[in-house]
Amino acid sequence: MPILTDLKPSAPWREIKATPDDWAAADPHLLGSMLTNLHVIRAFEETVLEFASEGLMHGPAHSSIGQEGGAVGSCLPLRASDQVNGSHRGHHQFLGKALGYVAPEGLDPVRDLPEVVPSLLRRTLAEIAGLAEGFCKGRGGSMHLRWAEAGALGTNAIIGGGVPMAAGAAMAHKRAGTGDVVVTYFGDGAVNIGSVLETMNLAAAWSLPLLFFIENNLYAVATHIDEATREPRLSSRGLGFAIPAWRVDGMDPLAVKLATDEALAHMRAGNGPAIIEAEVYRYFHQSGALPGSAFGYRPKEEEEAWRARDPLEQTARAMIDRKLLTKADVEALRDRIKEVMTRCAEALTEPAGNRRKVRDELWPSPDFRDFGIRGDLSELKGVRTAEETQFGGAVVERKFVDVIADVLHRRMDTDPSIILMGEDIHRLKGGTNGATRGLAQSFPDRVLGTPISENAFAGLAGGLAMDGRHKPVIEFMYPDFMWVAADQVFNQIAKARHMFGGDTDMPLVLRTKVAMGTGYGSQHSMDPAGIFATSPGWRIFAPSTPFDYVGMMNTALACRDPVLILEHVDLYVSTGLAPADDLDYFIPFGRAKVVREGSDLTVLTYLGMVKPTLDAIERLGADAELGLGVDAEVIDLRTLDRAGLDWETIGASIRKTHNVLIVEQGSIGTSYGGLLADEIQRRFLDWLDQPVQRVHGGEASPSVSKVLERAAIVGREEIEAGLRMVMAACGRPLAA
Repeated sequence: MPILTDLKPSAPWREIKATPDDWAAADPHLLGSMLTNLHVIRAFEETVLEFASEGLMHGPAHSSIGQEGGAVGSCLPLRASDQVNGSHRGHHQFLGKALGYVAPEGLDPVRDLPEVVPSLLRRTLAEIAGLAEGFCKGRGGSMHLRWAEAGALGTNAIIGGGVPMAAGAAMAHKRAGTGDVVVTYFGDGAVNIGSVLETMNLAAAWSLPLLFFIENNLYAVATHIDEATREPRLSSRGLGFAIPAWRVDGMDPLAVKLATDEALAHMRAGNGPAIIEAEVYRYFHQSGALPGSAFGYRPKEEEEAWRARDPLEQTARAMIDRKLLTKADVEALRDRIKEVMTRCAEALTEPAGNRRKVRDELWPSPDFRDFGIRGDLSELKGVRTAEETQFGGAVVERKFVDVIADVLHRRMDTDPSIILMGEDIHRLKGGTNGATRGLAQSFPDRVLGTPISENAFAGLAGGLAMDGRHKPVIEFMYPDFMWVAADQVFNQIAKARHMFGGDTDMPLVLRTKVAMGTGYGSQHSMDPAGIFATSPGWRIFAPSTPFDYVGMMNTALACRDPVLILEHVDLYVSTGLAPADDLDYFIPFGRAKVVREGSDLTVLTYLGMVKPTLDAIERLGADAELGLGVDAEVIDLRTLDRAGLDWETIGASIRKTHNVLIVEQGSIGTSYGGLLADEIQRRFLDWLDQPVQRVHGGEASPSVSKVLERAAIVGREEIEAGLRMVMAACGRPLAA
């Protein structure tokens, strides 16, 4: 017979309830602020639903009515310097944190609201309505509320998408040693999402001061929690990661406050993350002013039972029982706040027949559409730029991969805000390719080996970058892993600046390698340039020489936008000229390089295809003097994002040659050349003697077989064929 031993989890899991004695002993001022905040949020949400029902809002209205107790109870104990973020249903959390910021001494239920509160409510309502005076200038709307000064980091329309970002902010607090914490709010639907669980693991492993606050309202839209998981007590998730957890009645704001007090004490003591599960109930459907029962997925009896536990009524009843307020005082409080919300609504609207409409002058200008997709690069003004051909310092022959480590070492030595993260980068003498050689030994607290969880650590880096005190550099071991982290890479990091109004910096660098030709197969061998180029917000560098890599990495680390730096495995083992000791110059965005001058055609390429292209031209140009070869001009694009293409250099070459060939190595399906060719033909159609021609890989991803991999990607033979194709169309076929 086997011996069975019950194992105990290494972290506690508790349920916490507020007793009548707790209510009797609670500070009257605390209860007064609690009641006032609850009523402010309730009246605000009622106004949002009114706007939605009148067609004054463009988009959803995810009401938090019924769930105010969890937000108010958890926000009241927070410092102004603590931070929160949340989900699509986040008005109550945003307001709970913002009220604590604008009225740090609390609110009195028998006095008029201080003027800062109506101003807060008007700006929040304006944002939800998509108006220019909103916190995100109308860009965020209901689901993307951010007010950094108040510690509201931003709500998020991707379920669970904001959780890794919150971990980054928590990491910044931990490194600063201030004792500040971050609360990330999400619902029962998000608990089973990979990014949430990945972040729980990462936050626990790195002891981050992050409170995972689960609002368990039983329904993910219309799917009941019992249909989604076998363990509906969601705070149990903490046991698997050694995170202490509290389960609490979220309709009881005092109980939530008591649970939050315990969680905060745990985190502020440096003990790592905590979890609170608050059982709450949204009175209405996912969006809009109808109850769930109107859609058939909730019984009316259930809705009535939860409404009988209303947090506003519980708090008012406790204060009345203690003779701190009268029933008339509570009614007067509600009337005063409703009047404030009426004035806010009137300030944003005007009569339109027998209805009302949003005032025309309050909408953002259409000219604001693209503002803030990326920064203006003013942070790079005045830097010293250099090119290899005009570099005044000493240069030596260096291995490409060694130069990566050298420039990172130089920048980390001069800038203590830089932090490196990635899988195995602190081991194996510099990761799997040696690109971070020696860095972990020199900067042990700033070179962090991560779990295999790209979604979590990419999002954490995004939150760390948004905090502004650090510059994260993350490595994806292979670019295909961007699909694992796609939400954080494209929905969060790339969109943050624009989504939150245009002024949210995201100083993050993502390094990854193109590994075609290594036999690593379909899931490790893509060129991601074409994908990233279609994602507004990312800047893209593709250095093809050691000298260029130094200047581009310096620029990337000084930039306030997210920058992708592509590296090619073929280049890792190559050598080239690099500075002997001067590693402080910059190569700016938007500056292509003519690596070979010519007159017959313009070849546009980048990264690992530059040298094979030059080799192919050299081979075919052997008889150029007899008019039998090809005299091609080759441009190394270097910057690949839409905003960074050097149209001056490209255009000058096209006006000279009248023919264009784009050379890239990877699959046609993720091709960068398609975007580039389209734009060239729009800009330079009258200068072209033939359509833009392209050399690219096959439709299939590279596979492990050496023969099939070679067939899938571009090499010298395909480049030569492309050159022959262009010259044949010019009436000058090249000799075989």
